[in-house]
Amino acid sequence: MFSHVTVGTNDYAAAKAFYDAILPALGLQCIHASAEEGAAGWAVDPDRAPHFWILRPFDGGTASIGNGITVAFEAKRRAEVDAFHAAGLAAGGKDEGAPGLRPHYHPDYYGAYLRDLDGNKLCIVCHRPE
Repeated sequence: MFSHVTVGTNDYAAAKAFYDAILPALGLQCIHASAEEGAAGWAVDPDRAPHFWILRPFDGGTASIGNGITVAFEAKRRAEVDAFHAAGLAAGGKDEGAPGLRPHYHPDYYGAYLRDLDGNKLCIVCHRPE
């Protein structure tokens, strides 16, 4: 359904290090990184979508967060949710909701929320029962 999702960053090096620390928990690998371009991308398979990207805004302006915008990553197991959230906090992210069931979404929704170093809201969710 999605080709890619991109979030802006004001500090490419810090954002790259942050996502390098958390995305391997989901099997995503860095498929492109250029400090000169201020862009990096991750995917399970570099030849297939979806991809996740960080970048300095092309217009040279300041990257900012969107109110009501959340980028959600899907985990295969609840342990991946826990690992992703813990890695995000260890890498300097801010907690927006500890791992746990969110039955108001559906009975098996196990998710966690955090903010990256630029304030972008991230979700990691497993929809499977365990």
